[in-house]
Amino acid sequence: MNPLSRFGSAGRDAALFLTLACFWGTSFVAIEVGLPYFPPMLFAGVRYAAAGAIILAYAAVTADRLLPRGRDEWTSVLVAGGLIIGAYHGLLYLGQMHVPGAVSSVVVSLSPVLTAVFAAVVLSESMDRFGVLGFLLGIAGVVVVADPDPANLLSADILGVGLVFLGCVTFALGAVLTRPLRVTLPTESMQGWAMLLGAGILFVASFARGESPASIEWTLPAVASLAYLTLVSGVVAFLIYFTLLDRVGATEVNLIGYLEPVVAATVSWAVLDHVVGAQTLVGFVAVFAGFALVKRDALRARLGLGDPAAPASHGYDAD
Repeated sequence: MNPLSRFGSAGRDAALFLTLACFWGTSFVAIEVGLPYFPPMLFAGVRYAAAGAIILAYAAVTADRLLPRGRDEWTSVLVAGGLIIGAYHGLLYLGQMHVPGAVSSVVVSLSPVLTAVFAAVVLSESMDRFGVLGFLLGIAGVVVVADPDPANLLSADILGVGLVFLGCVTFALGAVLTRPLRVTLPTESMQGWAMLLGAGILFVASFARGESPASIEWTLPAVASLAYLTLVSGVVAFLIYFTLLDRVGATEVNLIGYLEPVVAATVSWAVLDHVVGAQTLVGFVAVFAGFALVKRDALRARLGLGDPAAPASHGYDAD
């Protein structure tokens, strides 16, 4: 491959990566802005029903195929819709009823660590003691963010962090489970069906929780939040996500989680006047250090610090 061509491809991937970080980082703040006016499950369901319909309409015009074919493609839709869209966002929205968006983004930054662990378990890849240590360090970081009080383990903050953490687990698991599947369905079609399936799951959960559309308050902040989450963080961002997932792999694309807290904290401070505390920052550093241990060889290679003659990896590499 021509070196200039390879550099151009890497530059495009980096630009997509940074754009996705901005779109998803600001989404935590947009959710926080909209939640006072929407029931959480219904909020997420409306967002993805609208986004899915838009993307499927786009796919009908631009893609060469709209419907999934074969077991792998239908399985991919079910996994993406059930875990990446439905379960993750339902738990995220419920969690953000109790903790700020910037804190949620720090918890979600554990996703790359969980992705590496799930890939080791599900895809039968090895993980050495440094990988295990990295996983434990990441979990410790989330515990620091939650700051559990032994006398009150059911506090709102702990509940919120716990719900977001469970959502992070479902997202990482979904990203890994889709990797071995042989899928030729265009990304737009795949994403549209996954969003509609996820929206259906969210609507069922909303009904089970007793949420009512009549409780929605259609204020200007509510409409702005829903529009941004649907069009920018939903339609555009997920197209970018699945494109990067195909090009660089689940673990690398989930590094987005380490830029999201920076974006979320900055926008949260600018828009909502929220300041991230020192303990949350310590937790974030611990999570990042955990991932650095899990993916130390891959990170060294990408930074040009590895020995070219050395074995490819002593730990786990999801690629």
